[in-house]
Amino acid sequence: MNTEVKETKEQAKKEKHKQKHPTQEAPIQEEKELEKTPATGSEEPPRDVSLDKLNAAYNKISELEDKLIRQNADMVNYRKRKEEEVNRMLKFCHEDLIKDILPILDNFERAMALEQNLTEEEMKFLDGFKMIYSHLQNVMEKYEVKMIDGANKPFDPVYHNAILVEKREGVPSGMVLEVLQKGYLLKDKVIRTAMVRVSE
Repeated sequence: MNTEVKETKEQAKKEKHKQKHPTQEAPIQEEKELEKTPATGSEEPPRDVSLDKLNAAYNKISELEDKLIRQNADMVNYRKRKEEEVNRMLKFCHEDLIKDILPILDNFERAMALEQNLTEEEMKFLDGFKMIYSHLQNVMEKYEVKMIDGANKPFDPVYHNAILVEKREGVPSGMVLEVLQKGYLLKDKVIRTAMVRVSE
């Protein structure tokens, strides 16, 4: 009997407690129900911000690598052009000086062509001219200056400048008959064309 009375009293207490606090258990059940409910298709999955930053950094690195490769290629091409230009300038750096010396050589040759009509005293001067002319020729050879061979050769506008035309029997047309002024090459470059008489 005592135990039954006790159980009824405990049940009565529980019912009074429920009446005083009716919403205490409801939120817990609602939370559990929310936990059980699956996510609907309309909700977007959470974005991984760190992955977006990593992709952006990778794209930036690729862009900078491409830019660096292009700049290196431009630098290599620039160096090649500068080296070619410097080599060409060094190769023909004496061109202006040699062009100024060529008329002096012409005058020495004209003076030496008058050898037959000179007196003994004048011949002594001519010997001095020949020595100077010989030294100038050695200087020309040192800097790879060569005379253009034009006599009895076919006319070539690259090397020859035809200032006179003459018809001569037995000579085909377009042949160099006479060199009136010598032409010269500096290495492989024409620095002065030869003035020539050409067959018609």
